[in-house]
Formats: sequence, C-alpha cells, structure tokens
Amino acid sequence: MPIAKGQPWGEPGELPAGGVIVGSDAEAGHVLWAARKERRPFPALGLLGGDLCRTLGGGGGGELHGVRFTVDLGEALLDGRLHLFVAHLVARNRRWTRAFVAMNAQWIGRWNVGPRAHPNDGLLDTYDAHLPVGQLLAVRSRLHHGAHLPHPNIRERRTGALQVELEHPLTVRIDNTNVGTARVISVRVEPDALTVVI
Repeated sequence: MPIAKGQPWGEPGELPAGGVIVGSDAEAGHVLWAARKERRPFPALGLLGGDLCRTLGGGGGGELHGVRFTVDLGEALLDGRLHLFVAHLVARNRRWTRAFVAMNAQWIGRWNVGPRAHPNDGLLDTYDAHLPVGQLLAVRSRLHHGAHLPHPNIRERRTGALQVELEHPLTVRIDNTNVGTARVISVRVEPDALTVVI
C-alpha cells in the first residue's frame, strides 16, 4: 500500500536471498526488464547508486546500509514500445526548451527536478515544459535546489497515469539511458512493485 502523509516508511532489513545488487538506476531497469520478459517476480534490489538510491537517502558509497523500502515502478509506452523505470523518464529537445519529465525519484543527477516526488506514494510527478530560450538559465540555476517550481511555463501534475502527444518526436532517456525518440508517451505507476535495500 502506498505511503500516506506522516506515516513512517522504511525499516531495517537485509537484501533477501535471490536479491540483486545494482549500481545504477539503469542496471536496476535491466534486471527488472529481464524478470518481466521471463515472467518472473521482480527480485529485491540492493541499490549502491543512482537517483532512486539518492532519493531514499543512500550515499552510493559501495555498500548496503540495511534499510529496506517498498517502492513504486514507472511504466512508459513510447510510440507503442514498453519500458520500465525506477527513477525517471526524460523526453526533451536538445536545448531543453521543450521537455516532458515523469519522476518516481526526486533527483536527476545533481538536479532536484521532482522536489515533491516520493517513490512510494502511488503517483508519478510529471512536468510538461515549454520554456522560452530567455528563461532557460534562470530555471537551470534553480534546479539543484528544487526552486524552479512553480513556473508559468512548466505544467506540473501528480498522477497515476498520463498520456501526452508531443508536437514533434523528442529524444527519450529512461533512468539515464537513451532509448530513442517518441511523439506519443504514456506513463503509469505500478504501486508497491519493488522491494529495495540501500
């Protein structure tokens, strides 16, 4: 069950037998995609790094600290192709003047893109941006603090599912991995899909 506001979350716990240790969000996605293709249950994941790990308070220091969480999983349909994501989906043009972002985690690298994103609230935090070139530097300078929101040219929405049709295909990165381009993007959250340990 997704977390409720003010409810404690996370508990002491080790990586169970059969769990897989991963060093990045992309590695986690590969492990989960392999399980999905083979119709196996998702294994528990030990997170040594990545944006989901950072959101959960993990330091990425190369060892697990024995704190276990239940987290949501993002699913994306990109022009009919299914993808999974643990942290985020970013569709954008080269200059970032047009972007669509779906966040399960709070961070993209050093940028606090989803300051209200929580990986176990049963929602994705989405941002649909149409930014004039003259505003790019101002938005970028506030990203590392999460102070870029609210913004009149960034439509923010917290949702369990959403579909966007873009004016033109945009380059899409899922968990920091380029997966091609897409014009029609559907995202949805699978609540309580995973057990992770940091």
